Amino acid sequence: MIRLPDPAQPAYLRLVRASAWYDLAVTAGFATPWTYTLVHDTLSSWGDALGMGTLPEPDAWQTLFANLMGSVVVVWSLLRIVRTQPEHGLFDGMARTLFAAWQAYALAQGVSRILWPFIAVEVVFGVLQLAPWWRRRRTDPANDAAGPANRISAFAKGGRRS
Repeated sequence: MIRLPDPAQPAYLRLVRASAWYDLAVTAGFATPWTYTLVHDTLSSWGDALGMGTLPEPDAWQTLFANLMGSVVVVWSLLRIVRTQPEHGLFDGMARTLFAAWQAYALAQGVSRILWPFIAVEVVFGVLQLAPWWRRRRTDPANDAAGPANRISAFAKGGRRS
Protein backbone atom coordinates (compact mmCIF):
# COMPACT_ATOMS: atom_id res chain seq x y z
CA MET A 1 0.00 0.00 0.00
CA ILE A 2 1.31 3.44 -0.92
CA ARG A 3 1.47 5.86 1.99
CA LEU A 4 0.49 9.33 0.79
CA PRO A 5 1.97 12.29 2.64
CA ASP A 6 -0.30 14.69 4.49
CA PRO A 7 -0.43 18.09 2.73
CA ALA A 8 1.07 19.72 5.82
CA GLN A 9 4.17 17.48 5.75
CA PRO A 10 7.51 18.29 4.08
CA ALA A 11 7.19 15.20 1.85
CA TYR A 12 4.08 16.70 0.26
CA LEU A 13 5.89 19.98 -0.40
CA ARG A 14 8.71 18.02 -2.06
CA LEU A 15 6.09 16.37 -4.29
CA VAL A 16 4.61 19.77 -5.22
CA ARG A 17 8.11 21.05 -6.00
CA ALA A 18 8.98 17.94 -8.06
CA SER A 19 5.84 18.38 -10.16
CA ALA A 20 6.81 22.02 -10.70
CA TRP A 21 10.32 21.09 -11.86
CA TYR A 22 8.82 18.53 -14.25
CA ASP A 23 6.44 21.16 -15.65
CA LEU A 24 9.24 23.69 -16.03
CA ALA A 25 11.44 21.21 -17.89
CA VAL A 26 8.65 20.01 -20.18
CA THR A 27 6.94 23.33 -20.96
CA ALA A 28 9.75 25.90 -21.05
CA GLY A 29 10.29 25.09 -24.71
CA PHE A 30 6.67 25.99 -25.48
CA ALA A 31 7.04 29.53 -24.13
CA THR A 32 8.54 31.20 -27.23
CA PRO A 33 7.89 30.77 -30.97
CA TRP A 34 11.55 29.86 -31.59
CA THR A 35 11.82 27.21 -28.92
CA TYR A 36 8.36 25.87 -29.75
CA THR A 37 9.54 25.13 -33.30
CA LEU A 38 12.38 23.03 -31.88
CA VAL A 39 10.09 21.20 -29.43
CA HIS A 40 7.48 20.62 -32.13
CA ASP A 41 10.02 19.17 -34.54
CA THR A 42 11.55 16.97 -31.83
CA LEU A 43 8.20 15.59 -30.66
CA SER A 44 7.11 14.98 -34.23
CA SER A 45 10.36 13.11 -34.98
CA TRP A 46 10.00 10.98 -31.84
CA GLY A 47 6.38 10.21 -32.67
CA ASP A 48 7.37 9.17 -36.17
CA ALA A 49 10.31 7.05 -34.97
CA LEU A 50 8.14 5.31 -32.34
CA GLY A 51 5.26 4.73 -34.75
CA MET A 52 2.97 6.98 -32.67
CA GLY A 53 2.27 9.54 -35.38
CA THR A 54 3.64 12.95 -36.25
CA LEU A 55 2.36 16.35 -35.27
CA PRO A 56 0.60 18.61 -37.78
CA GLU A 57 2.69 21.37 -39.29
CA PRO A 58 2.67 24.37 -36.93
CA ASP A 59 0.78 27.47 -37.95
CA ALA A 60 0.50 30.89 -36.32
CA TRP A 61 -2.57 29.97 -34.21
CA GLN A 62 -1.09 26.71 -32.95
CA THR A 63 2.14 28.50 -32.09
CA LEU A 64 0.28 31.29 -30.28
CA PHE A 65 -1.67 28.86 -28.07
CA ALA A 66 1.44 26.76 -27.41
CA ASN A 67 3.28 29.94 -26.36
CA LEU A 68 0.41 31.08 -24.12
CA MET A 69 0.22 27.66 -22.43
CA GLY A 70 3.99 27.47 -22.09
CA SER A 71 4.26 30.96 -20.60
CA VAL A 72 1.52 30.39 -18.03
CA VAL A 73 2.86 26.98 -16.98
CA VAL A 74 6.41 28.34 -16.66
CA VAL A 75 5.22 31.12 -14.33
CA TRP A 76 3.02 28.68 -12.34
CA SER A 77 6.00 26.30 -12.06
CA LEU A 78 8.29 29.04 -10.79
CA LEU A 79 5.75 30.04 -8.14
CA ARG A 80 5.53 26.43 -6.90
CA ILE A 81 9.34 26.16 -6.81
CA VAL A 82 10.06 29.50 -5.12
CA ARG A 83 7.04 29.77 -2.76
CA THR A 84 5.91 26.17 -2.30
CA GLN A 85 2.65 25.92 -0.37
CA PRO A 86 0.41 22.91 0.33
CA GLU A 87 -2.47 24.67 -1.45
CA HIS A 88 -0.37 24.85 -4.61
CA GLY A 89 -0.53 21.04 -4.74
CA LEU A 90 -4.30 21.12 -4.40
CA PHE A 91 -4.73 23.63 -7.23
CA ASP A 92 -2.08 21.95 -9.37
CA GLY A 93 -3.86 18.63 -8.93
CA MET A 94 -7.08 20.23 -10.12
CA ALA A 95 -5.28 21.76 -13.12
CA ARG A 96 -3.76 18.37 -13.96
CA THR A 97 -7.22 16.83 -13.89
CA LEU A 98 -8.32 19.38 -16.49
CA PHE A 99 -5.17 18.91 -18.58
CA ALA A 100 -5.60 15.12 -18.54
CA ALA A 101 -9.25 15.44 -19.55
CA TRP A 102 -8.44 17.67 -22.52
CA GLN A 103 -5.52 15.48 -23.52
CA ALA A 104 -7.78 12.40 -23.41
CA TYR A 105 -10.29 14.29 -25.55
CA ALA A 106 -7.55 15.13 -28.06
CA LEU A 107 -6.45 11.48 -28.16
CA ALA A 108 -10.04 10.46 -28.83
CA GLN A 109 -10.04 12.93 -31.74
CA GLY A 110 -7.03 11.20 -33.30
CA VAL A 111 -4.01 13.31 -32.33
CA SER A 112 -0.56 11.72 -32.26
CA ARG A 113 -0.19 9.02 -29.64
CA ILE A 114 3.04 10.74 -28.56
CA LEU A 115 0.66 12.44 -26.11
CA TRP A 116 0.30 9.22 -24.03
CA PRO A 117 3.46 9.67 -21.90
CA PHE A 118 2.40 13.22 -21.07
CA ILE A 119 -1.12 12.23 -20.06
CA ALA A 120 0.33 9.47 -17.87
CA VAL A 121 2.48 11.97 -15.96
CA GLU A 122 -0.49 14.36 -15.59
CA VAL A 123 -2.61 11.58 -14.09
CA VAL A 124 0.13 10.35 -11.72
CA PHE A 125 1.03 13.82 -10.39
CA GLY A 126 -2.66 14.75 -10.22
CA VAL A 127 -3.58 11.70 -8.14
CA LEU A 128 -0.53 12.07 -5.88
CA GLN A 129 -1.33 15.73 -5.20
CA LEU A 130 -5.12 15.38 -4.80
CA ALA A 131 -5.40 12.09 -2.88
CA PRO A 132 -3.98 13.46 0.41
CA TRP A 133 -6.52 16.30 0.34
CA TRP A 134 -9.35 13.90 -0.37
CA ARG A 135 -8.18 11.51 2.35
CA ARG A 136 -7.76 14.39 4.80
CA ARG A 137 -11.23 15.72 4.03
CA ARG A 138 -12.75 12.28 4.58
CA THR A 139 -10.90 11.57 7.85
CA ASP A 140 -10.75 14.98 9.56
CA PRO A 141 -14.12 16.24 10.87
CA ALA A 142 -12.62 19.71 11.46
CA ASN A 143 -12.09 20.07 7.70
CA ASP A 144 -15.73 19.18 7.03
CA ALA A 145 -16.88 21.80 9.53
CA ALA A 146 -14.80 24.48 7.84
CA GLY A 147 -16.10 23.49 4.41
CA PRO A 148 -14.08 23.72 1.21
CA ALA A 149 -15.58 27.08 0.23
CA ASN A 150 -14.42 28.61 3.53
CA ARG A 151 -10.90 27.17 3.15
CA ILE A 152 -10.57 28.44 -0.43
CA SER A 153 -12.00 31.82 0.58
CA ALA A 154 -9.50 32.12 3.44
CA PHE A 155 -6.68 31.12 1.08
CA ALA A 156 -7.75 33.74 -1.48
CA LYS A 157 -7.70 36.42 1.25
CA GLY A 158 -4.13 35.47 2.15
CA GLY A 159 -5.05 33.45 5.20
CA ARG A 160 -4.15 29.88 5.97
CA ARG A 161 -6.53 26.99 5.71
CA SER A 162 -8.37 26.07 8.87
